[in-house]
Amino acid sequence: MNDKGLFVTVDGPGGVGKSTVVAATVAQLVDDRFTVFATREPTDTPLGNLARHGTETYRGMAMACLVAADRYQHLSTEIRPALMAGAVVVCDRYIASSLVLQRMDNITLRTIWELNRFADHPGLAVILTADPRVIADRLAGRGGPHSRYERLPDSSRIEYELYQEAAASLTSRGIHTRVLDATTATPEALARTIAAEVAALRQGHP
Repeated sequence: MNDKGLFVTVDGPGGVGKSTVVAATVAQLVDDRFTVFATREPTDTPLGNLARHGTETYRGMAMACLVAADRYQHLSTEIRPALMAGAVVVCDRYIASSLVLQRMDNITLRTIWELNRFADHPGLAVILTADPRVIADRLAGRGGPHSRYERLPDSSRIEYELYQEAAASLTSRGIHTRVLDATTATPEALARTIAAEVAALRQGHP
């Protein structure tokens, strides 16, 4: 199944189980005989590592620009070539995360979209969500918050609400968006749902 690439992004609040779902989705797509290219943002490049590990140093517009710069480099060097080769690209975090985290950093939605104006839109944007209380419990269970965003008061509820708004914003721009509840669903069940959506989109029947 290499006739047409598809760009799939998976975003969601810290503690929702996103990376586990991404791994399960990649495994499911491989089982379904898709050629898959898995990647993530921030990337593992020097620029991406600066964004990933610099959240205590860089804030506001500086961080928003750093994340966007990493995204454009990512598109140029990895995502677009993989799509041209016909792969299903599965990206752990993309624009939706910017629409949430940069807003938590006091950047307006309009400014975030302007910074990402030339970024490719995904063919499928998946937003994972869950009960904020469950998310908070998961974060506590893994040793507490790991970023300054997660250390904000009531961060799980704030992220939950902002991801709902991000989903609406993506949809308003014509991006095919699916919001999936990960409160009780297993990663494997969520992966099957995403893989089925990918298959439908590849066949032209979203």
